[in-house]
Amino acid sequence: MDKQWFVDVTVRADLGFLGLVNDYGFKSDLRLPNKKPRKSKNNLSPELTKQQKIENRAHAQRRIFVEHSIGGMKHFHCLTHRIRSQSNVIMDQFFGLAAGLWNFNIS
Repeated sequence: MDKQWFVDVTVRADLGFLGLVNDYGFKSDLRLPNKKPRKSKNNLSPELTKQQKIENRAHAQRRIFVEHSIGGMKHFHCLTHRIRSQSNVIMDQFFGLAAGLWNFNIS
């Protein structure tokens, strides 16, 4: 791994990013919500504890701003369609342009 992507940063992700630690060699503060246990013979009705539900709700209240920003950037349609370019520079420019326009829109 040649790049350290998340150095000295707190990352709050959803459960879709469970492999983040293995993929990016994560060494900083990663906060994920609590996952509901699987149903089994010993645990027929799996539930999160009351404390875990409170933690998940607090986590979601912080993440909602990120989710709304991503959704707002998709209003510009350059991110909702497939980008057929192979150039990472052009893809980065699309994301930067959409993020800048969305920030201008909400300011």
